[in-house]
Amino acid sequence: MHDKFSTLCKENLPMKKNEPANEQTDASSSALMQVDPKETSIVVRDEMQNGGFPQAQTILYNSKKLQEDLHVLGMKIKHHEDNIKFLKSHKNRLDDSILDLQVTLGKYHSSTMPNNENDAHSSNQSEEETMEQILRHEKSAAGILCQLKMHHGTQTSHLSLTNDVLGVVATLGKVDDDNLGRRFSEFLGVETMLAIVCKTYEGVKALETYNKEGQINKGFGLHALGASIGKELDGRFLVICLENLRPYCGEFVVDDPQRRLDLLKPKLPNGECPPGFIGFAVNMINVEYTNLFYLTSTGYGLRETLFYNLFSRLQVYKTREDMALALPCISDGAISLDGGMIKGTGILSLGNRNDVDVRFPKLSVTSTLPDNYVDTEKQLKEIKWKREKLLEDIKREQALLDAAKQSFERKKEEFVKFLAQSSAYATQMQAGFTSR
Repeated sequence: MHDKFSTLCKENLPMKKNEPANEQTDASSSALMQVDPKETSIVVRDEMQNGGFPQAQTILYNSKKLQEDLHVLGMKIKHHEDNIKFLKSHKNRLDDSILDLQVTLGKYHSSTMPNNENDAHSSNQSEEETMEQILRHEKSAAGILCQLKMHHGTQTSHLSLTNDVLGVVATLGKVDDDNLGRRFSEFLGVETMLAIVCKTYEGVKALETYNKEGQINKGFGLHALGASIGKELDGRFLVICLENLRPYCGEFVVDDPQRRLDLLKPKLPNGECPPGFIGFAVNMINVEYTNLFYLTSTGYGLRETLFYNLFSRLQVYKTREDMALALPCISDGAISLDGGMIKGTGILSLGNRNDVDVRFPKLSVTSTLPDNYVDTEKQLKEIKWKREKLLEDIKREQALLDAAKQSFERKKEEFVKFLAQSSAYATQMQAGFTSR
Protein backbone atom coordinates (compact mmCIF):
# COMPACT_ATOMS: atom_id res chain seq x y z
CA MET A 1 0.00 0.00 0.00
CA HIS A 2 2.90 2.34 0.76
CA ASP A 3 5.48 1.21 -1.81
CA LYS A 4 5.26 4.49 -3.82
CA PHE A 5 5.87 6.66 -0.79
CA SER A 6 8.65 8.36 0.92
CA THR A 7 11.31 10.25 -0.88
CA LEU A 8 12.93 12.98 1.17
CA CYS A 9 16.00 15.09 0.57
CA LYS A 10 19.07 13.74 2.37
CA GLU A 11 20.23 17.09 3.65
CA ASN A 12 16.83 17.74 5.16
CA LEU A 13 16.75 14.49 7.18
CA PRO A 14 18.53 14.03 10.55
CA MET A 15 21.82 12.10 10.46
CA LYS A 16 21.86 8.66 11.96
CA LYS A 17 24.25 8.18 14.88
CA ASN A 18 26.55 5.72 13.12
CA GLU A 19 26.41 7.45 9.72
CA PRO A 20 29.69 9.14 8.66
CA ALA A 21 29.38 12.92 8.35
CA ASN A 22 30.75 13.03 4.82
CA GLU A 23 28.01 10.70 3.57
CA GLN A 24 25.36 13.23 4.58
CA THR A 25 27.03 16.39 3.29
CA ASP A 26 28.18 14.60 0.15
CA ALA A 27 24.78 14.77 -1.52
CA SER A 28 22.90 17.92 -2.44
CA SER A 29 19.46 18.73 -1.13
CA SER A 30 17.99 17.28 -4.29
CA ALA A 31 19.28 13.74 -3.71
CA LEU A 32 16.37 11.49 -2.81
CA MET A 33 16.17 8.51 -0.42
CA GLN A 34 13.56 5.98 0.56
CA VAL A 35 11.85 6.02 3.96
CA ASP A 36 10.78 2.78 5.63
CA PRO A 37 7.05 2.46 4.85
CA LYS A 38 6.59 0.34 8.03
CA GLU A 39 7.03 3.51 10.11
CA THR A 40 4.08 5.19 8.43
CA SER A 41 1.81 2.18 8.25
CA ILE A 42 2.02 1.06 11.87
CA VAL A 43 -0.62 3.56 12.93
CA VAL A 44 -3.01 2.43 10.20
CA ARG A 45 -2.45 -1.24 11.05
CA ASP A 46 -3.06 -0.69 14.76
CA GLU A 47 -6.24 1.27 14.12
CA MET A 48 -7.65 -1.31 11.71
CA GLN A 49 -6.97 -4.06 14.29
CA ASN A 50 -8.83 -1.99 16.86
CA GLY A 51 -11.82 -1.32 14.64
CA GLY A 52 -10.99 2.29 13.76
CA PHE A 53 -11.28 1.76 10.00
CA PRO A 54 -12.68 5.24 9.03
CA GLN A 55 -10.01 6.96 11.10
CA ALA A 56 -7.38 4.68 9.56
CA GLN A 57 -8.43 5.68 6.06
CA THR A 58 -8.14 9.36 6.95
CA ILE A 59 -4.69 8.89 8.45
CA LEU A 60 -3.60 6.86 5.43
CA TYR A 61 -4.82 9.54 2.99
CA ASN A 62 -3.16 12.38 4.90
CA SER A 63 0.06 10.41 5.20
CA LYS A 64 0.28 9.72 1.48
CA LYS A 65 -0.59 13.35 0.67
CA LEU A 66 2.21 14.68 2.88
CA GLN A 67 4.66 12.18 1.43
CA GLU A 68 3.77 13.15 -2.12
CA ASP A 69 4.11 16.85 -1.28
CA LEU A 70 7.59 16.24 0.13
CA HIS A 71 8.57 14.32 -2.98
CA VAL A 72 7.39 17.12 -5.26
CA LEU A 73 9.27 19.73 -3.23
CA GLY A 74 12.40 17.60 -3.28
CA MET A 75 12.20 17.41 -7.07
CA LYS A 76 11.74 21.20 -7.26
CA ILE A 77 14.88 21.70 -5.21
CA LYS A 78 16.84 19.45 -7.52
CA HIS A 79 15.44 21.26 -10.58
CA HIS A 80 16.54 24.69 -9.34
CA GLU A 81 19.96 23.39 -8.27
CA ASP A 82 20.53 21.92 -11.71
CA ASN A 83 19.50 25.22 -13.31
CA ILE A 84 21.92 27.20 -11.15
CA LYS A 85 24.73 24.79 -11.93
CA PHE A 86 24.07 25.14 -15.67
CA LEU A 87 23.83 28.95 -15.53
CA LYS A 88 27.05 29.29 -13.53
CA SER A 89 28.86 27.04 -16.00
CA HIS A 90 27.65 29.23 -18.88
CA LYS A 91 28.71 32.38 -16.98
CA ASN A 92 32.23 31.01 -16.52
CA ARG A 93 32.52 30.46 -20.28
CA LEU A 94 31.38 34.04 -20.90
CA ASP A 95 33.95 35.32 -18.40
CA ASP A 96 36.69 33.56 -20.36
CA SER A 97 35.44 35.05 -23.65
CA ILE A 98 35.31 38.55 -22.14
CA LEU A 99 38.89 38.25 -20.94
CA ASP A 100 40.11 37.10 -24.36
CA LEU A 101 38.36 40.00 -26.14
CA GLN A 102 39.65 42.54 -23.63
CA VAL A 103 43.19 41.31 -24.27
CA THR A 104 42.65 41.69 -28.02
CA LEU A 105 41.35 45.27 -27.68
CA GLY A 106 44.06 46.09 -25.16
CA LYS A 107 46.73 45.20 -27.71
CA TYR A 108 45.15 47.63 -30.20
CA HIS A 109 44.93 50.48 -27.68
CA SER A 110 48.51 50.00 -26.54
CA SER A 111 49.71 50.15 -30.16
CA THR A 112 47.83 53.41 -30.88
CA MET A 113 48.83 55.45 -27.81
CA PRO A 114 50.05 58.99 -28.70
CA ASN A 115 53.82 59.26 -29.03
CA ASN A 116 54.14 62.39 -26.90
CA GLU A 117 52.16 64.68 -24.62
CA ASN A 118 51.53 67.22 -27.38
CA ASP A 119 49.78 64.58 -29.52
CA ALA A 120 47.64 63.53 -26.57
CA HIS A 121 46.65 67.14 -25.82
CA SER A 122 45.83 67.84 -29.45
CA SER A 123 43.58 64.80 -29.85
CA ASN A 124 41.63 65.54 -26.65
CA GLN A 125 41.55 69.32 -26.80
CA SER A 126 37.91 69.59 -27.89
CA GLU A 127 36.76 67.22 -25.17
CA GLU A 128 38.71 69.22 -22.63
CA GLU A 129 36.97 72.38 -23.79
CA THR A 130 33.57 70.75 -23.28
CA MET A 131 34.67 69.66 -19.80
CA GLU A 132 35.78 73.20 -18.98
CA GLN A 133 32.41 74.53 -20.14
CA ILE A 134 30.64 72.13 -17.80
CA LEU A 135 32.95 73.02 -14.89
CA ARG A 136 31.97 76.68 -15.21
CA HIS A 137 28.57 75.55 -13.91
CA GLU A 138 30.33 74.57 -10.70
CA LYS A 139 27.20 74.28 -8.55
CA SER A 140 25.31 72.16 -11.07
CA ALA A 141 25.02 68.38 -10.74
CA ALA A 142 27.02 67.94 -13.95
CA GLY A 143 29.71 70.32 -12.69
CA ILE A 144 30.05 68.45 -9.40
CA LEU A 145 30.31 65.10 -11.14
CA CYS A 146 32.97 66.40 -13.54
CA GLN A 147 34.97 67.88 -10.67
CA LEU A 148 34.90 64.57 -8.87
CA LYS A 149 35.97 62.76 -12.03
CA MET A 150 38.85 65.15 -12.74
CA HIS A 151 40.24 65.61 -9.24
CA HIS A 152 39.12 62.45 -7.44
CA GLY A 153 38.94 59.98 -10.32
CA THR A 154 40.06 56.84 -8.49
CA GLN A 155 37.71 57.53 -5.57
CA THR A 156 34.78 58.29 -7.85
CA SER A 157 35.03 54.89 -9.55
CA HIS A 158 34.36 53.24 -6.19
CA LEU A 159 31.31 55.34 -5.30
CA SER A 160 28.14 53.27 -5.61
CA LEU A 161 26.01 56.28 -6.59
CA THR A 162 28.19 57.01 -9.66
CA ASN A 163 28.57 53.41 -10.87
CA ASP A 164 25.35 53.64 -12.88
CA VAL A 165 26.07 57.12 -14.27
CA LEU A 166 27.04 56.99 -17.94
CA GLY A 167 27.94 60.67 -18.14
CA VAL A 168 26.64 64.13 -18.98
CA VAL A 169 24.71 64.60 -22.25
CA ALA A 170 27.32 67.06 -23.60
CA THR A 171 30.09 64.46 -23.21
CA LEU A 172 28.27 61.49 -24.78
CA GLY A 173 28.31 62.61 -28.41
CA LYS A 174 30.54 64.42 -30.90
CA VAL A 175 29.83 66.49 -33.99
CA ASP A 176 31.67 67.07 -37.25
CA ASP A 177 32.00 70.85 -36.89
CA ASP A 178 31.57 73.55 -34.26
CA ASN A 179 28.70 75.31 -36.02
CA LEU A 180 26.60 72.13 -35.97
CA GLY A 181 27.46 71.71 -32.29
CA ARG A 182 26.21 75.24 -31.53
CA ARG A 183 22.94 74.60 -33.38
CA PHE A 184 22.31 71.35 -31.50
CA SER A 185 23.15 72.93 -28.14
CA GLU A 186 20.78 75.83 -28.76
CA PHE A 187 17.97 73.46 -29.75
CA LEU A 188 18.40 71.31 -26.63
CA GLY A 189 19.17 74.13 -24.20
CA VAL A 190 21.77 74.29 -21.44
CA GLU A 191 19.66 72.35 -18.90
CA THR A 192 19.46 69.32 -21.22
CA MET A 193 23.11 69.61 -22.24
CA LEU A 194 23.99 69.36 -18.53
CA ALA A 195 21.58 66.47 -17.85
CA ILE A 196 23.03 63.40 -16.14
CA VAL A 197 22.46 60.10 -17.93
CA CYS A 198 21.93 56.91 -15.88
CA LYS A 199 21.48 53.38 -17.19
CA THR A 200 18.79 52.30 -14.71
CA TYR A 201 16.26 53.83 -12.34
CA GLU A 202 18.22 52.41 -9.41
CA GLY A 203 21.05 54.74 -10.45
CA VAL A 204 18.65 57.67 -10.54
CA LYS A 205 17.42 56.93 -7.00
CA ALA A 206 21.00 56.83 -5.72
CA LEU A 207 21.60 60.45 -6.78
CA GLU A 208 19.01 61.93 -4.41
CA THR A 209 17.17 60.59 -1.35
CA TYR A 210 14.31 62.01 0.72
CA ASN A 211 13.12 61.92 4.32
CA LYS A 212 9.66 60.89 5.51
CA GLU A 213 8.32 64.39 4.88
CA GLY A 214 9.46 64.27 1.26
CA GLN A 215 12.28 66.77 1.79
CA ILE A 216 15.69 66.24 0.18
CA ASN A 217 18.15 64.47 2.49
CA LYS A 218 21.32 66.44 1.83
CA GLY A 219 23.45 64.01 3.80
CA PHE A 220 23.25 61.44 0.99
CA GLY A 221 23.63 61.20 -2.77
CA LEU A 222 24.93 63.92 -5.02
CA HIS A 223 24.15 66.64 -2.45
CA ALA A 224 26.54 65.03 0.03
CA LEU A 225 29.22 64.63 -2.65
CA GLY A 226 28.97 68.30 -3.56
CA ALA A 227 29.27 69.35 0.07
CA SER A 228 32.36 67.13 0.47
CA ILE A 229 34.24 69.19 -2.15
CA GLY A 230 32.83 72.54 -1.02
CA LYS A 231 30.28 72.86 -3.85
CA GLU A 232 26.71 72.93 -2.61
CA LEU A 233 24.29 71.70 -5.27
CA ASP A 234 22.04 74.56 -6.30
CA GLY A 235 18.61 74.28 -7.93
CA ARG A 236 17.03 71.51 -9.95
CA PHE A 237 18.86 69.25 -12.40
CA LEU A 238 17.76 66.84 -15.09
CA VAL A 239 18.49 63.12 -14.94
CA ILE A 240 17.77 60.86 -17.91
CA CYS A 241 17.11 57.16 -17.27
CA LEU A 242 17.94 55.08 -20.35
CA GLU A 243 15.91 52.01 -19.37
CA ASN A 244 12.75 54.11 -19.04
CA LEU A 245 13.05 55.80 -22.44
CA ARG A 246 10.97 54.57 -25.37
CA PRO A 247 13.62 53.46 -27.89
CA TYR A 248 13.64 53.62 -31.65
CA CYS A 249 12.47 50.21 -32.87
CA GLY A 250 13.06 50.50 -36.61
CA GLU A 251 15.92 49.36 -38.82
CA PHE A 252 19.52 50.63 -38.95
CA VAL A 253 21.57 51.76 -41.93
CA VAL A 254 23.16 48.63 -43.40
CA ASP A 255 26.91 48.17 -42.76
CA ASP A 256 27.17 51.45 -40.87
CA PRO A 257 29.67 51.16 -37.97
CA GLN A 258 27.89 54.07 -36.25
CA ARG A 259 24.53 52.24 -36.36
CA ARG A 260 22.66 55.25 -37.75
CA LEU A 261 18.88 54.97 -37.83
CA ASP A 262 17.32 54.11 -41.18
CA LEU A 263 14.81 56.97 -41.23
CA LEU A 264 12.74 57.84 -44.29
CA LYS A 265 13.92 61.06 -45.87
CA PRO A 266 11.35 63.88 -46.01
CA LYS A 267 9.52 64.34 -49.30
CA LEU A 268 7.62 67.27 -50.69
CA PRO A 269 4.12 66.79 -52.17
CA ASN A 270 5.80 66.33 -55.58
CA GLY A 271 7.71 63.33 -54.20
CA GLU A 272 11.13 65.01 -54.20
CA CYS A 273 13.45 65.49 -51.24
CA PRO A 274 13.48 69.16 -50.10
CA PRO A 275 16.49 71.14 -51.38
CA GLY A 276 19.08 71.89 -48.73
CA PHE A 277 18.16 68.86 -46.58
CA ILE A 278 21.36 67.62 -44.89
CA GLY A 279 20.10 64.86 -42.64
CA PHE A 280 18.50 63.98 -39.31
CA ALA A 281 20.11 65.37 -36.16
CA VAL A 282 19.99 61.98 -34.41
CA ASN A 283 22.25 60.55 -37.14
CA MET A 284 24.64 63.51 -37.13
CA ILE A 285 25.84 62.77 -33.59
CA ASN A 286 28.91 60.54 -33.45
CA VAL A 287 28.75 58.03 -30.60
CA GLU A 288 31.69 56.24 -29.00
CA TYR A 289 31.86 52.58 -30.04
CA THR A 290 31.52 51.46 -26.43
CA ASN A 291 28.14 53.21 -26.21
CA LEU A 292 26.64 51.90 -29.46
CA PHE A 293 25.48 48.55 -28.09
CA TYR A 294 23.92 46.88 -25.07
CA LEU A 295 23.69 49.76 -22.61
CA THR A 296 20.21 48.79 -21.45
CA SER A 297 18.88 45.46 -20.20
CA THR A 298 17.07 45.08 -23.54
CA GLY A 299 20.24 45.60 -25.59
CA TYR A 300 19.80 49.17 -26.88
CA GLY A 301 22.59 51.71 -27.37
CA LEU A 302 22.78 55.48 -26.96
CA ARG A 303 21.63 56.49 -30.43
CA GLU A 304 18.27 54.69 -30.34
CA THR A 305 17.59 55.67 -26.70
CA LEU A 306 19.13 58.94 -25.53
CA PHE A 307 19.66 60.82 -28.80
CA TYR A 308 16.46 59.55 -30.44
CA ASN A 309 14.48 60.88 -27.48
CA LEU A 310 16.36 64.20 -27.49
CA PHE A 311 16.12 64.85 -31.23
CA SER A 312 13.46 62.46 -32.52
CA ARG A 313 13.25 63.16 -36.28
CA LEU A 314 14.66 66.69 -36.10
CA GLN A 315 15.72 67.70 -39.63
CA VAL A 316 18.81 69.76 -40.50
CA TYR A 317 18.87 72.18 -43.48
CA LYS A 318 21.51 74.46 -44.96
CA THR A 319 19.53 77.71 -44.79
CA ARG A 320 16.36 79.20 -43.33
CA GLU A 321 15.01 79.49 -46.86
CA ASP A 322 15.49 75.76 -47.47
CA MET A 323 13.79 75.02 -44.16
CA ALA A 324 10.84 77.26 -44.99
CA LEU A 325 10.29 75.52 -48.31
CA ALA A 326 10.27 72.16 -46.50
CA LEU A 327 7.55 73.13 -43.98
CA PRO A 328 4.97 70.69 -45.46
CA CYS A 329 7.17 67.71 -44.55
CA ILE A 330 8.51 68.83 -41.15
CA SER A 331 6.79 67.03 -38.28
CA ASP A 332 9.33 66.89 -35.42
CA GLY A 333 11.09 70.20 -35.86
CA ALA A 334 14.03 71.44 -37.90
CA ILE A 335 17.12 73.66 -37.67
CA SER A 336 19.27 75.36 -40.27
CA LEU A 337 23.00 76.00 -40.21
CA ASP A 338 22.41 79.75 -40.42
CA GLY A 339 20.38 79.79 -37.18
CA GLY A 340 16.81 78.98 -38.15
CA MET A 341 14.78 76.84 -35.75
CA ILE A 342 11.39 75.13 -35.79
CA LYS A 343 10.57 73.47 -32.46
CA GLY A 344 7.64 71.46 -33.78
CA THR A 345 4.67 71.60 -36.10
CA GLY A 346 3.54 75.21 -36.12
CA ILE A 347 6.06 76.27 -33.42
CA LEU A 348 8.86 78.53 -34.71
CA SER A 349 11.66 80.07 -32.66
CA LEU A 350 12.40 83.65 -33.76
CA GLY A 351 14.74 86.41 -32.61
CA ASN A 352 18.49 86.46 -31.99
CA ARG A 353 20.33 83.21 -31.56
CA ASN A 354 21.08 82.09 -28.02
CA ASP A 355 24.68 80.93 -27.85
CA VAL A 356 24.56 78.12 -25.25
CA ASP A 357 27.87 77.90 -23.38
CA VAL A 358 27.96 74.08 -23.23
CA ARG A 359 28.48 72.31 -26.56
CA PHE A 360 29.24 68.87 -27.95
CA PRO A 361 32.94 68.35 -28.68
CA LYS A 362 34.15 68.21 -32.25
CA LEU A 363 35.07 64.82 -33.66
CA SER A 364 38.86 64.56 -33.75
CA VAL A 365 40.81 62.88 -36.53
CA THR A 366 42.03 59.52 -35.29
CA SER A 367 44.02 56.71 -36.77
CA THR A 368 42.16 54.23 -38.93
CA LEU A 369 40.58 51.42 -36.95
CA PRO A 370 41.43 47.82 -37.86
CA ASP A 371 38.80 46.06 -39.95
CA ASN A 372 37.73 43.82 -37.07
CA TYR A 373 37.91 46.42 -34.29
CA VAL A 374 34.25 47.44 -34.43
CA ASP A 375 33.11 43.82 -34.64
CA THR A 376 35.30 42.91 -31.66
CA GLU A 377 33.98 45.87 -29.66
CA LYS A 378 30.41 44.93 -30.49
CA GLN A 379 31.03 41.30 -29.59
CA LEU A 380 32.49 42.32 -26.23
CA LYS A 381 29.49 44.50 -25.42
CA GLU A 382 27.11 41.72 -26.43
CA ILE A 383 28.85 39.13 -24.24
CA LYS A 384 28.91 41.51 -21.27
CA TRP A 385 25.20 42.13 -21.76
CA LYS A 386 24.53 38.38 -21.87
CA ARG A 387 26.57 37.96 -18.68
CA GLU A 388 24.43 40.56 -16.89
CA LYS A 389 21.28 38.73 -17.98
CA LEU A 390 22.76 35.44 -16.73
CA LEU A 391 23.49 36.99 -13.33
CA GLU A 392 19.85 38.07 -13.14
CA ASP A 393 18.74 34.52 -14.03
CA ILE A 394 21.05 33.04 -11.38
CA LYS A 395 19.68 35.45 -8.76
CA ARG A 396 16.11 34.53 -9.71
CA GLU A 397 16.83 30.77 -9.59
CA GLN A 398 18.55 31.15 -6.21
CA ALA A 399 15.46 32.89 -4.83
CA LEU A 400 13.26 30.06 -6.13
CA LEU A 401 15.63 27.48 -4.62
CA ASP A 402 15.56 29.19 -1.22
CA ALA A 403 11.76 29.33 -1.32
CA ALA A 404 11.55 25.62 -2.23
CA LYS A 405 13.86 24.69 0.64
CA GLN A 406 11.80 26.71 3.09
CA SER A 407 8.62 25.03 1.85
CA PHE A 408 10.30 21.63 2.22
CA GLU A 409 11.29 22.37 5.83
CA ARG A 410 7.77 23.52 6.70
CA LYS A 411 6.24 20.45 5.06
CA LYS A 412 8.72 18.16 6.83
CA GLU A 413 7.80 19.66 10.20
CA GLU A 414 4.14 19.19 9.35
CA PHE A 415 4.79 15.52 8.47
CA VAL A 416 6.75 14.84 11.67
CA LYS A 417 3.98 16.47 13.71
CA PHE A 418 1.41 14.36 11.87
CA LEU A 419 3.31 11.12 12.65
CA ALA A 420 3.53 12.07 16.33
CA GLN A 421 -0.18 12.84 16.56
CA SER A 422 -1.11 9.66 14.70
CA SER A 423 1.12 7.58 16.94
CA ALA A 424 -0.49 9.08 20.06
CA TYR A 425 -3.96 8.39 18.65
CA ALA A 426 -3.01 4.77 17.93
CA THR A 427 -1.70 4.36 21.46
CA GLN A 428 -5.00 5.59 22.87
CA MET A 429 -6.94 3.20 20.67
CA GLN A 430 -4.72 0.29 21.74
CA ALA A 431 -5.14 1.18 25.41
CA GLY A 432 -8.93 1.35 25.00
CA PHE A 433 -9.04 -2.05 23.27
CA THR A 434 -6.86 -3.66 25.99
CA SER A 435 -9.08 -2.29 28.78
CA ARG A 436 -12.09 -3.93 27.15
